[in-house]
Amino acid sequence: MAKEYVTMVDDAYRVTGTRVSLDSLVYLFREGLSAESMVESFPTLTLEQVHGALAFYLAHEQEVDAYLAAGEKADDEQQSESKRSNAELIAKLRRVRHESRIPG
Repeated sequence: MAKEYVTMVDDAYRVTGTRVSLDSLVYLFREGLSAESMVESFPTLTLEQVHGALAFYLAHEQEVDAYLAAGEKADDEQQSESKRSNAELIAKLRRVRHESRIPG
């Protein structure tokens, strides 16, 4: 009777039956947090779910790492595009921030 602890929902890995992303647990795992600490960070999860999700990650590490790298690359590209397309607004906000500083 195998349990499924991770499912793909809308192109994102999620802990089955929750909105918690596998990404969140993997990053905490990489930082060295214990499963018990992860349950404290995500109280909607049980210890079993966390261990199951981490077991899924370890069994599919290359696939999940590639998925995470692709997501990080997409985030970087989106941030760069946003900076380019909003350069004028960003410059205006910086000017306003600079001008509103209280001399002292």
